[in-house]
Amino acid sequence: MPTYRLFITTNELGASTALDILGRAFEDEGHAVATTEIDEDAGIWQASIYFEGDNPEAMSGLVAGHLADALPGLDIESEELPEIDWVSHSLEGLKPVRAGRFIVHGSHDRDAVRIGDIGILIDAAQAFGTGHHGTTAGCLEMLDSVIRAWPAGKGYPSPILDLGTGSGVLAIAAAKLAPAAVLATDIDPIATKVALENMKINQVGNQVRAITAAGFHSAEIARAAPFELIVANILARPLMRMAPEIVNALAPGGSVILSGILAEQRWKVISAFNAQGMAHVRTIWRNGWVTIHLR
Repeated sequence: MPTYRLFITTNELGASTALDILGRAFEDEGHAVATTEIDEDAGIWQASIYFEGDNPEAMSGLVAGHLADALPGLDIESEELPEIDWVSHSLEGLKPVRAGRFIVHGSHDRDAVRIGDIGILIDAAQAFGTGHHGTTAGCLEMLDSVIRAWPAGKGYPSPILDLGTGSGVLAIAAAKLAPAAVLATDIDPIATKVALENMKINQVGNQVRAITAAGFHSAEIARAAPFELIVANILARPLMRMAPEIVNALAPGGSVILSGILAEQRWKVISAFNAQGMAHVRTIWRNGWVTIHLR
């Protein structure tokens, strides 16, 4: 099925407005939305939405309808993208990434792991999470900090839930930090398959289970709950929407690590979890994204 990019050309404010509107309108469909600065001197930006399908004209009409009130009169352009595995292509040649005690590396960079490092081997695949994105790196650093500081007498958190596991990197990291039982879930069966393969490669398959599940709609999640630690690297709006379910699945005194959150969305997410009785502990900032620890 062909992949298309629909885009508008505007200024920085217009691109930001379009990003917010289209992200809210299409988040449940899983379409990627992005902004790009085209010409810094002229202040020209583009806001794009990517989708798979056979009818870009119909999709263009939907996009135009959502943007009509806030950004009237803008032309919506489209282009068909070549059939390339963009995830694998974009990850070729990426260097190892350090976050806390972790180093996330590919097969060709095994020698980058030094004494004292916790190495996680993740090769390019069809799932998000190699440590290069600010959200994944922030979660790795926060995981290291939270588990090391777990209250004396309790040892380490168990069980742990990695919600929206992607490549499985965070579940693998948790299992390497502590002998905990870890449940990793993702809505995408391809991601679940990739995560299982990565868990075997990193030799934590005896600690971690990976399942395909949409949010908390899974009997396996219900059976494994309550969790002493929940990690969710998703997006701000789904996190806010799932705040009651996340807190309901948490053991008394448990912790939550949240990411996939733009810096400007930080207080909205914290407020949603404050309303469920959770308190903010710490925020890590990386490349415009934040990772939040609540307890």
